[in-house]
Amino acid sequence: MKTEYQKPTTFRGKVVFFFWYNMPRLVLLVMGVMIVMLFSTISDKKSAILAEQEAATKQERPPVNTVIMEVQPTAISNRLNLPGSIESWNELEMTTKIAGTVEEVMVKEGDTVREGDVLIQIESADYRIALERAQAAFNLAKADYQRDKTVYSKGVIPTAELEARQTRMATAKADLDNAKLMYERTTIKAPINGVVRRLDAKIGLYLGIGDPVGKILQIDRVKAVIGIPESDVTAVRGLDTVEVTIKALDDLKVVGKNYFISSSPETLARLYRLELEIDNPDHKILPGMFARADLVKQSRDKALSIPFYSIISRNNEQYVFVERDGVAEKRNVTTGIMEEWMVEITDGLEPGDHVVVEGHRDVEDGRKVKVVKTLTDLEAYAL
Repeated sequence: MKTEYQKPTTFRGKVVFFFWYNMPRLVLLVMGVMIVMLFSTISDKKSAILAEQEAATKQERPPVNTVIMEVQPTAISNRLNLPGSIESWNELEMTTKIAGTVEEVMVKEGDTVREGDVLIQIESADYRIALERAQAAFNLAKADYQRDKTVYSKGVIPTAELEARQTRMATAKADLDNAKLMYERTTIKAPINGVVRRLDAKIGLYLGIGDPVGKILQIDRVKAVIGIPESDVTAVRGLDTVEVTIKALDDLKVVGKNYFISSSPETLARLYRLELEIDNPDHKILPGMFARADLVKQSRDKALSIPFYSIISRNNEQYVFVERDGVAEKRNVTTGIMEEWMVEITDGLEPGDHVVVEGHRDVEDGRKVKVVKTLTDLEAYAL
């Protein structure tokens, strides 16, 4: 038999009935509020404990040992060091202009010659006879003309006959000049100062017109030939002089004058030919030697520069740590040109700042540091 509750009719009874009927819900609500308050209290306590632990850890961590460098204005350059080779200033292939047999060779390969020195003598008897014949013909034509000219002044011979004599004399003179030229060509002389690179002529060898005789290299000045990338052509074109190092001569350093740069690339690598003129009076620098050109594209006389490895790049920013009163201070920096292992800082540092160059990756902003060394000679430290 089902029993139904009879709702009270008085106010007090209604209140008692409401609380009694909703007691389970009220208990759950109170317990939920108490649990939330408990978790909030625990979280606050945990945060406070962690903060205390972190502060204690920071206080307890010992200073980081560091090496610093005092930043001072110095010179820095944007350099391009490229390989190249030495070439002779000029190469002359000598050939014969007449036919004949080699009678005498006055030089050997490797000899140094001066302009006008006799190198080779071709048999000249035939050309000497031809010269004597031309000389005799000219003398006769000249005598005939002089005689008829005297007679012509007296009105004995006509003008046409005198003109014919004059023409024969001029023709004989041209033949004489040609015979002299051919005779002179039997002696082959050095056209320039240089070194005999190759000698083809041998005693007894018959040479025809245009046959090779040898090659002379002009090396009292030479060319250093360097391949320039297309991205650097504009900067290199404005240079007047370039320092060149000759490896084969114990890294001899010489100055090359900017002589020529090609207007189009000469290799598949799109390198432009740069020729540097180098004086070589003692012939120490020889064609074929390996060379390196030190091309200064940009230079700064008073720049702040630091070792590039002291810069930390992280999260799209570049920064260094500066030591101040034993504490590391983070500085965002902007870089400029670079030379070897040094880089220019255009913004973020001031003269006199102490940049941390060793130990910087173990510190953070505000961390205490201990300076164990202050650099003065960076090159010695790098070695």
